[in-house]
Amino acid sequence: MDIKKEPLAYRMRPRTLEEFYGQEEIVGEGKLLNRMIKADRISSIILYGPPGTGKTSLARIIANSTKANFEKLNAVTAGVADIKRIVSDTQNPILNPKGRTVLFIDEIHRFNKSQQDALLPYVEDGTIILVGATTENPFFEVNKALISRSSVFMLKPLGSDAIKKIIRNALTDKERGLGNMDIEIEEDALNFLADICDGDARIALNALELAVLTSPVGSDGKFHIDIQLIEECIQKKAARYDKSGEEHYDNISAFIKSMRGSDPDAAVFYLARALYAGEDPMFLARRIMICAAEDVGMANPAALQVAVAAAQAVHMVGMPEARIILSQAAIMVATSPKSNSCYVAIDRALDDVKNKRTGEVPMHLRNAVTSGMKELGYGKGYKYAHDYPGNIVDQDYLPQEIKGTVYYNPSANGYELKIKEWLEKRRNKREI
Repeated sequence: MDIKKEPLAYRMRPRTLEEFYGQEEIVGEGKLLNRMIKADRISSIILYGPPGTGKTSLARIIANSTKANFEKLNAVTAGVADIKRIVSDTQNPILNPKGRTVLFIDEIHRFNKSQQDALLPYVEDGTIILVGATTENPFFEVNKALISRSSVFMLKPLGSDAIKKIIRNALTDKERGLGNMDIEIEEDALNFLADICDGDARIALNALELAVLTSPVGSDGKFHIDIQLIEECIQKKAARYDKSGEEHYDNISAFIKSMRGSDPDAAVFYLARALYAGEDPMFLARRIMICAAEDVGMANPAALQVAVAAAQAVHMVGMPEARIILSQAAIMVATSPKSNSCYVAIDRALDDVKNKRTGEVPMHLRNAVTSGMKELGYGKGYKYAHDYPGNIVDQDYLPQEIKGTVYYNPSANGYELKIKEWLEKRRNKREI
């Protein structure tokens, strides 16, 4: 077969760990899977992660490095009969003197319970060393008995830097890639492709190959790939800002100021702009949490609760559904009454701590942990608030040096109006 007729993404699959880019957390030098592969001591494993993150590539690397018999099945087309055939061949001392087989099962979550059960005894006794790959959570989709006998490795979407390395490698590799063609790719096109493929190396390589196949040779004899060509090949328009450039900061500034300025429409627009450009959803969730505390504060304490819950949900759900969660949180913050009194209060207190002589904690507020400390006056005269009407008691809480200092001045907005009225009565009573 002419290897050049195979898709670029297939041809460029790594053959060794040295050719594998990304997933350093699990295959980096010294990591468990790296050591298992290099020592040819593979035990049953399940590779779990989105498409294009390297599950099949890792299986191929294992196939190239192991001295054991290697077989591959796809759970969509395979059945119990295929498993029995492989087990029979493995147990045949003539066909397989080592008596074990590394069996790669792609899309293992598609095996039903009986098919997975058929594997179990042979995985358990070591006849079959299972390498399963799945895009679904194996803890929900794979037999618990198989899970308990396997190590689960979670692969994450590849970062932009890893995707760029894969693209550059494909452009320079003369044996399997496009290295025999004179190709020049603009930096912004490379950055856009690395970002827009959403961590899927296969998508990036397919778009790169399509761009080369559909573009004419320039007058200088080179293939020129610009961002417009990549947009056409990947069928997605490039956002006008680079995530690491000035436009990134301008957009996130506008997003925050729109929430602060109580404009939900503008907030959602800048949120959408960031998401379309491939911004990290967790980064956006963190900005919403900060805005909920800094700009909404006690005017609507529920805003921070919603923002924190949204961040947790975004982490658990991921894109594309995370866009809905972020939208709800951003709109909650934008439409809430505003108060920065908590933000001002902590900065005033920090300024005093940094620049003033603020004294020490009053003795009556200190804990008398030992009898000796009690004799020194620790805790003497402390009034327990719950022993008094309304669970409030008047006593000094600040050090003498800053007695009477006010840091928190509630606004008259939203829920904070109630706090303001209550606190004014409380403070006025103490002044009498």
